[in-house]
Amino acid sequence: MAFLRTHPFRPRLIADLRGYGRARLAQDLGAGLTVGIVALPLAMAFAIASGVKPEQGLFTAIIAGLIISALGGSSVQIGGPAGAFIVVVYGIVERYGLANLLIATSLAGVLLFLMGWLRLGALVRYIPVSIVIGFTNGIAVLIGLSQAKDLLGLQIDKLPADFFSQLATLGRHLHSFNPWAFALGLACLAVVVVWPKSYTMPTQPATWRDHARRWASRVPGTVVALVGATVVARLLSLPVETISSRFGGIPQTLPTFTLPEFTWTTAKQLLMPTLTIALLGAIESLLCARVADQMSGRPRHDPNQELMAQGVANLVTPFFGGIPATGTIARTVTNVRAGATSPVAGVVHALTLLLVVLAAAPLAEHVPLAALAGILLFVAWNMGEWREFARLRHFLLPYRTVLLGTFVLTVVFDLTVAVEMGLLGACAFFIWRMGSLFRVSALPAEGLPPGAAVFELYGSLFFGAVGPMEALPAQVPEGTRTVVLEMSKLISMDTSGLDALESLHTELDRRGVALVLASVNAQPLGLMRRAGFETRLGPEAIVPGVDALRATPPTPAASGSPPAEWVGPGAGRH
Repeated sequence: MAFLRTHPFRPRLIADLRGYGRARLAQDLGAGLTVGIVALPLAMAFAIASGVKPEQGLFTAIIAGLIISALGGSSVQIGGPAGAFIVVVYGIVERYGLANLLIATSLAGVLLFLMGWLRLGALVRYIPVSIVIGFTNGIAVLIGLSQAKDLLGLQIDKLPADFFSQLATLGRHLHSFNPWAFALGLACLAVVVVWPKSYTMPTQPATWRDHARRWASRVPGTVVALVGATVVARLLSLPVETISSRFGGIPQTLPTFTLPEFTWTTAKQLLMPTLTIALLGAIESLLCARVADQMSGRPRHDPNQELMAQGVANLVTPFFGGIPATGTIARTVTNVRAGATSPVAGVVHALTLLLVVLAAAPLAEHVPLAALAGILLFVAWNMGEWREFARLRHFLLPYRTVLLGTFVLTVVFDLTVAVEMGLLGACAFFIWRMGSLFRVSALPAEGLPPGAAVFELYGSLFFGAVGPMEALPAQVPEGTRTVVLEMSKLISMDTSGLDALESLHTELDRRGVALVLASVNAQPLGLMRRAGFETRLGPEAIVPGVDALRATPPTPAASGSPPAEWVGPGAGRH
């Protein structure tokens, strides 16, 4: 393994604990408690929207959140079930079943760990932003659509995973519309939207109202909405569906370790779900870590260590009934704003959730599902980058096509197809763009003898740009004895470009015209040498620049080779 450079396993927690004191501990405790309270309704809502039991979301937030914070490469990132996974998990459960979801999640964890161990964390950054925006907005639309059932209180036993089937099913059951559920869901949405996110005390003496507003701003709006809706529905005995009526409540116990039935035949069938979970988990966690870096001012995250931690979390969590986990932007932002300084805050957040489950799980059975739907609508709205649609007119056709194509494919088909086609489209447009930038331009042959023609190569000569080189022989005037290619602006060349250059040399040699290369950059020259083209062309035919050819008056030379006097000092070297 000496030839393979792997990444050392170094959790950020170890480095952040150096010089750790009481002041930082107090900040992390406060931040962890705050994030734990915020994560409580979200974990249940994400699980229910994903088609699994609410306790599975809580167990994921506890176990995966603890592992990601303890072993991750970011100081302040919070891990757990994420809104981005709702559509993916729901589709896998519908198509393959819950047991196979757990197997696919564990396999994805292995892939994520290997990605980090093999130093592939930086590769995720090469996914174009148009693809990320496209599938993020697509997932947000699907999350909103998936909540229509509970928000409207429709009597639907099982909502299909397919987009058009969901629309048809919702349309067929509109007659079961529940106005109480709809009103409760909209009220929760309104509370989350208008609840103060922060409050700055005035400089003049503060009144009791100022203190009340400051206290209120510290209480998450999602918790206020959830508690308020539960109390109202309970006191008024509203005819709405609750966690208890659908799932029978939440167990007041720790999750138990269970091994799902595993066979290689099943694993081969789960290839695409495994890749989808791994890809989305890697993208979401590293995007979230970058946001955390910008907001917190803490040392930059280690992407490879973060992927390894995500891998361990997704490998272990399914054995306790958990679902896929990744970095979560909403909870990470809350963690940063609450003053977190180290991964200790994330550990405290997980322990807070554990205490809530052990002490207050029975209280959750009265939570209306319409309330969770209203909260998830707010999450979906915040997830999408809707302004990008309005800004599309400012960008070129390739960007618009990739973004809209990824968005539509995410909504109509699935995330894997959308990302695959988006990457193919982005690569195709990139090749087309780079190919269109390459050009061959004729330059005046001032100071050169009669029969000389000079052409400048600009850009990158690769497989998508060989057309102008293939057309060059037709541009060589009659009576030309030597063609000079000025290559100072040719930044790179691949084997297809070299093949086009060799074909040009062969065609010119057949016509008795010599080929001289001037100002060859390091990369093209290195490729020519490795392929033996420099030897076939002759080192005297590669000169430092066109000015070197003008320095010495040439004399006639044999056909097919440059005049001897054109070979000045340093010929063949660059």
